[in-house]
Parts: sequence; C-alpha cells; structure tokens
Amino acid sequence: MAEGRLAENIVYFARALRAAGLPVGPGAVLDALEAVHVARIGSRDDFYWTLHAVFVKRHEHSILFDQAFKLFFRRRGYLDKLLATMLPETLPSAPKAPQPGAQRVQEALYAGMKAREEEKQEVEVDARLTVSDREVLQKKDFAQMTAAEMAAAKTAIARLALPLDMIKTRRLAAARRGHMIDVRRTLRSSMKAGGAVIDLKYFGPREKEPPIVALLDISGSMSQYTRLFLHFLHSITDAKKRVTTFLFGTRLTNVSRAIRQRDPDEALASCSAHVVDWSGGTRIASSLRDFNKHWSRRVLSQGAVVLLITDGLERDADDTLGFEMDRLHRSCRRLVWLNPLLRFEGFEARAKGVRTIMANVDELRPIHNLESMTELVAALSGQSVKGYDPKAMLKKVA
Repeated sequence: MAEGRLAENIVYFARALRAAGLPVGPGAVLDALEAVHVARIGSRDDFYWTLHAVFVKRHEHSILFDQAFKLFFRRRGYLDKLLATMLPETLPSAPKAPQPGAQRVQEALYAGMKAREEEKQEVEVDARLTVSDREVLQKKDFAQMTAAEMAAAKTAIARLALPLDMIKTRRLAAARRGHMIDVRRTLRSSMKAGGAVIDLKYFGPREKEPPIVALLDISGSMSQYTRLFLHFLHSITDAKKRVTTFLFGTRLTNVSRAIRQRDPDEALASCSAHVVDWSGGTRIASSLRDFNKHWSRRVLSQGAVVLLITDGLERDADDTLGFEMDRLHRSCRRLVWLNPLLRFEGFEARAKGVRTIMANVDELRPIHNLESMTELVAALSGQSVKGYDPKAMLKKVA
C-alpha cells in the first residue's frame, strides 16, 4: 500500500472529491492506495487513470474528477517530487469561462485548505442579504455554480410548475356552452323535473395538455446544462403530463422510462446508465435522422412541443442537418431551441450548424440559469415572454 506523503495527498484528494459531490468513501480510498502501490505508477497519465478507475463510478462524475485532478496536481513535476502539500499560490485563479464543474471542485479544494489554516473569527451574515443572494442565484450560470448553489438550484427547479398552454382536440366533452346538444345528458336532467323543464346540455371541444418531447445534447460542452435540465424534466414528469426525453451525443437514446423514477438522483443515475456517449462528441444530424425515422410518429402527435437543447456546434454540418430539422419542424406544433450560448451578449449565428438549426425553429431561448428556465416555463404556459427572434438573428449575419 502507498505510504508517506503521496498517500496523505491521495487521502486529501479523496476528501476534496467527496466535498465536490462524488460518492468517495473510506473503502474507495483504501482501494486507491492499494491500486497505486500495485500498479507501480510511472507517469502522470498512469496515476490519473488509476485514480479514475477507482473513484469514478458514473459518467457524470468524470468531469468533476478531471477538474479536481487538474487543480490538485497542477504543478509540474508534483508526482515526481512527491511534494508534501500543495501551496495555495500554486492554484491558478478561476478562468473567465470556467469548465463545467470547475467551480464546485475548486471550492472543495479551497475548503480543505482553509480547514488546515488557523481558525478565523466567524463573520455574522445579515439575514437581509438572503433576498439578494436569491437574485444572484437566479442569474448565475449553471457552469459557475458551487456545490451548495447547485443543490439550491435543484431545489428551485423542483418547485417550478408547468401549467401548459391547453390545446383543443377533435374529441368532445361536456361543456356549459357548446355547438352540439348532448341528448343523453339533456334527457337525464329533464327526468329529474318530471319532464316539465328541459335544460339543454351541450358538447364542447375537449382541451388537453400537449405532449412535451425533449431532445438533449450530452456532449462535453453541454453536459452541465443538460444535467440541470434533466432535473427540470423530472419535476414536470407526472401522470398528467406526457413527457418524452431523448439524449443524444454520437447516438440517440430514449431515457423516458428511466426519468420517471420518483427519486431525482436515482432517475439521473438511471439515465446515465443507459447512455454510453456522455460528454463525447456531437452528431446532431444523425441523431435527428434516427429520431425522425423511428420515434417521430410515436411521440409527435396531438400538438407536441419539442424542446431542442444544444449549442448547435455540429460536427458534420451538411445538407442532412437542414433536411432533418425541416422534417422535425413540420412534424410538431412548436419547436423551441434552447441554446446556452445565448448567455453571451456578442453571440452571432456564424457557424453553419447554428444557422441551419435557427432557420427551422419557432423560438430561440437561452437555458443557462434559473431565470432563463423560469422564462421558459412562462412561455410554455402561454404567457408573452420576450425571446430571441431566429429570423432577425439570421438577417444580422446575412
């Protein structure tokens, strides 16, 4: 088993992972120490993948582990020299556009270092700041949230209610006013008064909530946003609302049954177990072709609303993408594109894949924080919420 300073740093690294949200217990730490001793580590890559094999049990944990490893073993020659501790000045400052999960891991590492320092005087926080903190959380990017803020965001997402904009169907239902008399109900009502009074009953159009079909990109750039949006889909999925969820990276995967589990953590873990290409590449055209060929007739019925969550950075942006997007647009009542890149003020539709998708959508909205998710709920409920006009954005780059 590994001993000395290297073992101490492995234990501290495991504590940081656990603070960042990874389920790393004492048994995993012992396994990691034994694995490092048995594998006879000779390089940085060997050390990385040895710890990765022990500590990472799910696909969604790979990003957090990668960020933690880069921050913890940032200093060149650290493993060769077996430094006893990592000095705070060796940790670089947070980048302007942090990678998904980097903020959570960096907070966990700094929290452990602060525990080793001398105890400082506690600073009382004014309760009046809670409202301000709530406003900050509403506008904060999902990729920049700490572990505590991520938990608060999940709680806020679970409270979001989605009263969908009702649509009229061809079927009829009992109504106070309608265009057709319900003879059976009219006769039953008149018999109560002995036939002296005839109270006419009517049929009216039946209203029903439209089904929701979500197509979520799980590539590396979209992983953090997709994971939070899965919590939103889990919160709105119930017996009344018909929600169908698909994940796509290099292939299309239907996770509708997995996300119906009652516990949100179990639901997301089940979704990850069904997906083999999480945080991989992106092939939007081939995934949409698979959906249009095998699933569109099953789920795109009765005025379905399609939510396409992707940044539009297609790997193979050819004519196939335009054809499949046009086919998807014609098959649904409303196609909404949710793009986290809209959080940047200077965003323009320069990429070919972005322009192709934008030409075949009804609405374009950001999906990078709680505020944008609340606006999406309002828009799906029939409220007039200002969004981005796809045609106007295309004219800017024309």
